[in-house]
Amino acid sequence: MTVDGYLSTLSNELVIRDSKKDSITLSILTLNIRLKSYFGSEVVDIIKFGSYSRGTILPRNFDEKSDVDVMVIFKNEHNFKPQTFLDKLKRFASAKYSTSEVYQSSPTIVLELNHIKFELVPANKVYSWSNDTYNIPKSYSTWMLTHPKSFDDTLVECNKNNNYKMKPIIRLLKYWNIKKNYRELASFGLEKKTAEEMGLAYFFCSSYSDYVKEGLKTIRTYNSSYRFDLAIDKINQALTLEKEGKLYAAEIKIKEVFPGD
Repeated sequence: MTVDGYLSTLSNELVIRDSKKDSITLSILTLNIRLKSYFGSEVVDIIKFGSYSRGTILPRNFDEKSDVDVMVIFKNEHNFKPQTFLDKLKRFASAKYSTSEVYQSSPTIVLELNHIKFELVPANKVYSWSNDTYNIPKSYSTWMLTHPKSFDDTLVECNKNNNYKMKPIIRLLKYWNIKKNYRELASFGLEKKTAEEMGLAYFFCSSYSDYVKEGLKTIRTYNSSYRFDLAIDKINQALTLEKEGKLYAAEIKIKEVFPGD
């Protein structure tokens, strides 16, 4: 298999598919129904956001910390602090998912099912010129503004401009960050930097290996720069072996950067 063939195949394996996707979809639908039943009119909307909604989430067999972010939009007529709503969500999850693990992690409530983990984020709608403005917890006692769909639009545009390679490349970079970079980069930060700074990558990238090397340069950090340099060097070695007709050796070398599952 060629280097690009391997990267393309692996990027496809990094997509949640078939029965696993159906199971997650059913769990999200059940969660929505239970939230609306439990809270009634107190909850005005429920929104999926984050890597799941963007199509850059990794399957749990590649990332055991993979989760689905769910924003639960509450009325907040009395200007309560975030912890009030975190407590409400924790009571909901404990009542409706009594056999599942439920806990607070930073300003979110984590609900762990057998096949997926949900992070429930309380939010309040902020009415402004943008229809995509919400308050979410910055801490237990303070709110901060967010626009959850604005980055999604940036990624969609970047992906389209780059021959629909950007989402596969981001999944590959996230996998490398887990396997070889010890999760040094936060998942959202990696996605954001890649999409915002590689919007015009199609001018000098065409193959998967081109995009991956450019992506590694884009997200490269000073503290662990040698890991990024080593990854790029090994990709180049794999490409050289391929040019020499040593396809098996080239595949072994690229797997040193992106191991299979």
